[in-house]
Amino acid sequence: MLKLSVAVLGLALSATVVHAQPVERSCPEGLPAETKCLAGQDANGAYYWIAVPKAWNGTLVVHTHGGPRLKAPKPDDALEDLERFSVTVAEGYAWAGSNYRREGYGVRSAAEDSDNLRKLFWDTFGRPKRTLLHGQSWGGNVAAKTAELYGQGADGRPVYDGVILTSGVLGGGTRSYDFRADLRAVYQFYCGNHPAKDEAQYPLWQGQPVGSKLTNRQLDERLNACTGVDLPAGQRTAAQKRNLANILAVTRIPERTLGSHLGWATFTFADMVNKRLGGKNPFSNVGVVYKGSDDDKALNAGVPRFAADPEGVRRLAEDSDLTGKLMVPTLTMHAIDDPTAFVELESVFRDTVAKAGKSDLLVQSFTDEHEHSKLATPEYAALFRAMDAWTGKGIKPSPASLAAGCAEAVKTYGEACHFQVGYKPAPLSTRSYPRAKPGLTAPR
Repeated sequence: MLKLSVAVLGLALSATVVHAQPVERSCPEGLPAETKCLAGQDANGAYYWIAVPKAWNGTLVVHTHGGPRLKAPKPDDALEDLERFSVTVAEGYAWAGSNYRREGYGVRSAAEDSDNLRKLFWDTFGRPKRTLLHGQSWGGNVAAKTAELYGQGADGRPVYDGVILTSGVLGGGTRSYDFRADLRAVYQFYCGNHPAKDEAQYPLWQGQPVGSKLTNRQLDERLNACTGVDLPAGQRTAAQKRNLANILAVTRIPERTLGSHLGWATFTFADMVNKRLGGKNPFSNVGVVYKGSDDDKALNAGVPRFAADPEGVRRLAEDSDLTGKLMVPTLTMHAIDDPTAFVELESVFRDTVAKAGKSDLLVQSFTDEHEHSKLATPEYAALFRAMDAWTGKGIKPSPASLAAGCAEAVKTYGEACHFQVGYKPAPLSTRSYPRAKPGLTAPR
């Protein structure tokens, strides 16, 4: 049996627990014939799915999903991830994905659930030839944290042999979400309807107050009333056009994901602050000089300001910031025009790893795609094949070799490859305004 632990935002309490055995289930469509699928719920309440192809190559991929999802987990939620990344199983790898024990933010909690699933798989099938982590989106933060926290076993051997991070939120919590805090302030300056003047006022960094009944649809209605973003451009009023142009220019957020980012800056912020950080504010826009509007002087004089609480910053950093102390080969892939997790986050990760003296274990790659949640299938195949060669034969890949590997994978999966071999992401400060925060050593 397995000894696991219960953790919430880094506060761990050891306990001896017993996993129920996984139950065989029918596999979703799109997996190779005769793949064996199993599902269950671990001792901490996290639902999971496992898929093992008939021609298993002996390597396990532990998948960490994105989000964070704000609805209570359901038994089959992991199927979405298994189907989206079925290329993993098609390439011969076993796949295991946890839906995490609870909804909402909490990188350390999700990391523990993911490593618990790794232990469960090892307990059920024996230790594989190799074990990899694959994190997508916010799951990239989770996978990187999992590797940091659980990367070395009691015997001193690496638990994970390699890490693949795609479309990753790799700036940690204290740097990855500042632009959304800016969005709340800038949006309120121009629109003044979130909260509306006749509603109870609350600090914007809170997302929304405890007990709020605001829905996604109602928030979309407010955004559309102010900016006309859901209307054809020709149907927007002059005021809507001005508001939309100013908000987009100042926040540097793509129009196509403006509503999504405002939603995350509302509902995810509320979960993070009210439920995970004890009501402490991790965000600041003190000293930020906003630029790009039709009247920057008026904007900076009138925009709502808020200062971070040192304890809120400390808690968020402890939960989600990364040290860069890589232990095993790590590959990243990111779309240059990712509208959700901006590609400049990769520069933060690159610099963090370099500061830790581990750059030799990191290879980053970039594509000229415009998506976030799923990039071209042969690109993922190329990453896994390259990681197999790196961990199994010591052949370190390069952006050029990844592009060549992708061209080879096209023969199997079709679609097209989009690797941009010479691309280097700009500093995050070109996309998200730098600022000082209490508890952090310098403007970030």
